[in-house]
Amino acid sequence: MKKNVAIIMGGFSSEYGISIKSGSVVHKHLNSKKYNSYPIYITKHSWYYLDENKIEHHVNKNDFSIQLNDEKIKFDVVFNAVHGTPGEDGILQAYFELLNIPHTSCDSYQSALTFNKRDLLSVLKPYGIKCATSYFLNLGDVVDATAILEKVGLPCFVKANKAGSSFGISKVYEESKLGVAIKKAFNEDDEIIIESFLDGTEVSVGVITFKGEVTVLPITEIVSENDFFDYEAKYEGKSQEITPARISQKKQNNVTEVARYIYKTLKLKGFSRSEFIFIGDEPYLIEVNTTPGLTEESILPQQANIHGIDLPELFESALEEALKK
Repeated sequence: MKKNVAIIMGGFSSEYGISIKSGSVVHKHLNSKKYNSYPIYITKHSWYYLDENKIEHHVNKNDFSIQLNDEKIKFDVVFNAVHGTPGEDGILQAYFELLNIPHTSCDSYQSALTFNKRDLLSVLKPYGIKCATSYFLNLGDVVDATAILEKVGLPCFVKANKAGSSFGISKVYEESKLGVAIKKAFNEDDEIIIESFLDGTEVSVGVITFKGEVTVLPITEIVSENDFFDYEAKYEGKSQEITPARISQKKQNNVTEVARYIYKTLKLKGFSRSEFIFIGDEPYLIEVNTTPGLTEESILPQQANIHGIDLPELFESALEEALKK
């Protein structure tokens, strides 16, 4: 009996377009002999299934079902490809948990925690996870540039606290540019994080549950043509993503151990991708993504491929793990 799979994509954030690409790749590569897959678009104004004829079918939010002709379609499992809110911050996870529908991402609390950089770093610091020095601001707070720079120094990074894909991020070299960077970050979120600059090799580490085992994928080294790994570098070819990373065995062992420890300590599920910068041989955590990009060019699928896992296997494993929950 084939399982009905809802592939949710879209969302409410600036990552909408990237999410559509991820969801479309999942739909393309899912084994049609095992699964009936339905692309479900999530927008601020409507949720709908888009059929092969580009006809929209409204989603009944009471039970997350769709009506096709005289048949009511309910879903056995949800494949979450929504980057940003509401798919990566716990909102949709909580909704599906209330409806008792399995989904491929981690649970609602873990999703909310990892999406909030400030809270994530605060939780992980007592576990010995190293990270940059940070200064936090909420919208409406008095901005004391002197106090900020006394703590984090220059250059520094100004980021939206709850946003992905490098939206709203700036690298600041002069105090006079700090105000503009803060305003840009507040355009994305009502909380921002200002971090000290870490000068070292940046790597991305995929950790997934694959066939029941927590698996650390081959490490990717990020070499940006721009000043840092911004949107252009991530999505418009302005970077090199080198897998496996050109790092020493000691660095590889250290970051693998830390990434696995974070995944297990936070009780994550499904796919994750953590970003680190090395200071000496020690990895400093930048962020954890629990709904990483899933296009053919995205980092995690690249890592899985080098590990010997193709896209159909990768996506099927996520669904089967979700169905065990």
